[in-house]
Amino acid sequence: MTSKLLRRAGVSHYIFSRIIASPKPNCQLNRSAFAGFQSKHYSDVAQPASIDPSLTPSPPVNGGTAADKKSVDKGSTSSASSSLNKAELAKFAAIAETWWDPEGPFKPLHVMNPTRLTFIRSTLCWHFRRDPYCARPLEGLKIVDVGCGGGILSEPLARLGATVTGIDAVEKNIKIARLHADLDPLTSTIEYHCTTAEKLVEAQKEFDAVIALEVIEHVSDPAEFCKSLSSLTVTGGATVISTINRSMRAYATAIIAAEYLLQWLPKGTHEWSSFLTPEELVLILQRASVTVQEMAGFVYNPLSGRWSLSEDVSVNFIAFGTKNNQ
Repeated sequence: MTSKLLRRAGVSHYIFSRIIASPKPNCQLNRSAFAGFQSKHYSDVAQPASIDPSLTPSPPVNGGTAADKKSVDKGSTSSASSSLNKAELAKFAAIAETWWDPEGPFKPLHVMNPTRLTFIRSTLCWHFRRDPYCARPLEGLKIVDVGCGGGILSEPLARLGATVTGIDAVEKNIKIARLHADLDPLTSTIEYHCTTAEKLVEAQKEFDAVIALEVIEHVSDPAEFCKSLSSLTVTGGATVISTINRSMRAYATAIIAAEYLLQWLPKGTHEWSSFLTPEELVLILQRASVTVQEMAGFVYNPLSGRWSLSEDVSVNFIAFGTKNNQ
């Protein structure tokens, strides 16, 4: 096992990255353990400045964050029992019929999906000690896909053998997901529900792995949302979250380029102030009894049109954590 120390400019801690070789020489898992955090609560982070979605957005001058999303939740109400952002739900309800259009508004997710699955398959197989080379390595694992949309992640997870539950707060998304899943016997077993993570917690549901990809930047309260994800995860289970870093590079690429120049996404899909830095995500997960074990970035190659995993977490990144004993 090799290890190296990575120092990130302006960050108050170090990220230790370990390379763990797999049984085959061409397959490696990049494990990241986080240590040495300064004592800093997520709620202590500066408040975000608002962004007018009717204009080409500009980042807050003082580096505002999504620490307390309730204070910037526009046009939505949020109770203590829900992290829903109604304005964000409306955005996705408007384009729900396009989930399975590979050239539609969700094209970036379709293109990124194989890379997301590579990370998920590798980390879950490592954590649950499964053979990553068998056809159905996730056989017997109960997984919930939170914010499943039209099911573009739920379906490949089911094909890998997992018992999948997909939930989304947008009813149109669930209808589209059910219709598409019924086309294949391997995915017709997915249980789709129009509900929220908080309601599943109230129903005392638990899963071996809880996955929420590209969701946390759209909720009204990230900290409460992570607490719900933790509550849904069995002790010793896995939690996987992906999102976008609140960096200037992310602002330039994920908003200005993707939404306004290339028009890969509808304008107003993202708010820069709603993004979380990797350090903030690790801290709020720690407070929710989830310890991040590995983190990786997604890097897009415009020449090949493909995404790959990288140590560069300056824009898109994904984190794998485990639920602590409480």
